[in-house]
Amino acid sequence: MASSRDRQRKLARAKLDRQMARRAASTRRKRQIQAGTAAGLAVLLIVLGSIWLFGGFDSEPDATAADDQCAWTPQQGNNLRDVGLPPATGLPTSGTRPMTITTNAGVILVGIDTATSPCAAASFTHLSGKTFFDSTLCSKITTEGALQCGDPGDTGAGGPAYSYVGENVPNPPEPEPTPTPSGTPAPPKAPPLYPRGTVALISPTPGNFGSQFLIFFKDFSPAEPSYSIIGTVTAGLDVVDKIVKAGTVADASGEKVKPAKDVVIQSLTVGEVEPTAGPTPIPTSPPATPAPTPPAAPTPSSTAQS
Repeated sequence: MASSRDRQRKLARAKLDRQMARRAASTRRKRQIQAGTAAGLAVLLIVLGSIWLFGGFDSEPDATAADDQCAWTPQQGNNLRDVGLPPATGLPTSGTRPMTITTNAGVILVGIDTATSPCAAASFTHLSGKTFFDSTLCSKITTEGALQCGDPGDTGAGGPAYSYVGENVPNPPEPEPTPTPSGTPAPPKAPPLYPRGTVALISPTPGNFGSQFLIFFKDFSPAEPSYSIIGTVTAGLDVVDKIVKAGTVADASGEKVKPAKDVVIQSLTVGEVEPTAGPTPIPTSPPATPAPTPPAAPTPSSTAQS
């Protein structure tokens, strides 16, 4: 009996040892799995932290917004005409665009400089395509020496339902030089900021340009320039001179700036970009064509023989 009980106790002990061994092995596997998981999580956190540090989670920039050349700012008002927005990308930045202003007083041709004013060129191209300027008035002859046009409502506050910033506003003039001693040549005079023939934008509110523009018929150099130059008259400045010579009358506010005869823009069109013209080649003379040689006169001996 004793040996049977001893044998049973040994079997139970062996069974218990096997169970304990299996539990220990299972515990070790769990710890190894937990340790591996913790290590993997730590590595993942390090990688994610590095990506975050170097901006990997930053949102991708809007390619369209980043490439926009012109920022069209929507405007609201009773004097504004909504004709949509011009394109903001893919605009030419060299050459010129020809603009033709046909008025009841004559035709004025302008070269819009797309190199210095690509947004203004895009805006005028868009507006002309919408017949925005047709049947509008050139409402003022300013005291600064310019014919003012481009307001569809003839109020001085009109324009499209968007605005944009100036691109080519001249820098303020240099201060006047100190007087030179008698007999010393005077320093050369600085060129005007807005020479005769300049076409520039005028804004109803400072810095917000739209459709209103000035055609200068005389030189102008203000102490604080604010008009953005967009181009130059290439032909028809005599038409502006004729309008100015006709005189002015009082406008609705009583200011004597309105042309005495209404100046109506019948149409305003903008053409395709033209490359900047280079120097005109000097024509070469064609090679001289040699004169035909007259036939030789017959000799007396040959005449006699015949």
